[in-house]
Amino acid sequence: MKAAVLTNYGPPEVLKIENLDKPVPRENEVLIKVFASSVTSGDSKLRRADPFIIRLLFGLFKPRKNMVLGNEFAGEIEETGNNVTCFKKGDRVYGQTGMKLGANAEYKCIPEDGPLELIPAGLSYREAAALPFGGGSSLHFLEAGKIQSGQKVLIYGASGSLGTAAVQLARYFGAHVTGVCSTSNIELVKSLGADQVLDYTAEGFTIQGEKYDVIFDTVGKVSFEDCVKSLTNKGKLLRAATIDMPSLIKGFWVSATTGKKVIGGVANEKREHLAFIKKLIEEGRYKPVIDKTHPLDQIAEAHRYVDKGHKKGSVILVIREE
Repeated sequence: MKAAVLTNYGPPEVLKIENLDKPVPRENEVLIKVFASSVTSGDSKLRRADPFIIRLLFGLFKPRKNMVLGNEFAGEIEETGNNVTCFKKGDRVYGQTGMKLGANAEYKCIPEDGPLELIPAGLSYREAAALPFGGGSSLHFLEAGKIQSGQKVLIYGASGSLGTAAVQLARYFGAHVTGVCSTSNIELVKSLGADQVLDYTAEGFTIQGEKYDVIFDTVGKVSFEDCVKSLTNKGKLLRAATIDMPSLIKGFWVSATTGKKVIGGVANEKREHLAFIKKLIEEGRYKPVIDKTHPLDQIAEAHRYVDKGHKKGSVILVIREE
């Protein structure tokens, strides 16, 4: 099978399309014929080995052999293990691969009890592949922050994969949503349900002196101190994918010495989250946002675009045509 293999840490060009053995499902696994995957900010960080802790997890000097990136996918079940009961051959599914990655390939085996769900009715494989990372991660952090109806929620990076999902989810939960994005993305964020949109290129969100019950930093590009100052006395700061030691220490200190809480780390991937997103889509209360699509053999170009840090929603890899 064809797969995008990470041969070294570095620029997008280190990714190479290679032929690997087609995986065989174990007794509790399903073999998925992948139609669409994605390139996320997490993939970009892994490729660059930034932060350094990535090297401790995936290889100190170079990635482990035949390392294939990609965390989210959509496809069709081609084969099931002998003990699989939840899915059958031919099911259209979408989901995540966890720390094993490997979704930027033509086939992938997933445990049937993992983060895997039937594709919402009416969605294409490309649209379904845009759901798990942004939708599942945002739902994880908003639930961790115990979001409630009537709260004032600020979402920084509201036009990215996590941001577009978080705006829609926070709105669904009944929050008053303020999105922060660039000038060109204001109308997009408004269309997703934000009550107010601030242009970070024109003014910082702290200028107005507003206090928020929840601030969700989806991109890691905003001042930690500014966020903490802009929280209410019992407010919560949600920080996606903050796994570097300085961030963890600062977050622990604020949580331990004030009434405010800082919640960071990596999102847990759950089937329940995918099922919840599926339900919202089928009710017409949530939609995937796709910026660009690239065929698998243009994965380096897709990474170059993601590296710029200005994508709107998801960047999709088309593994095979529907």
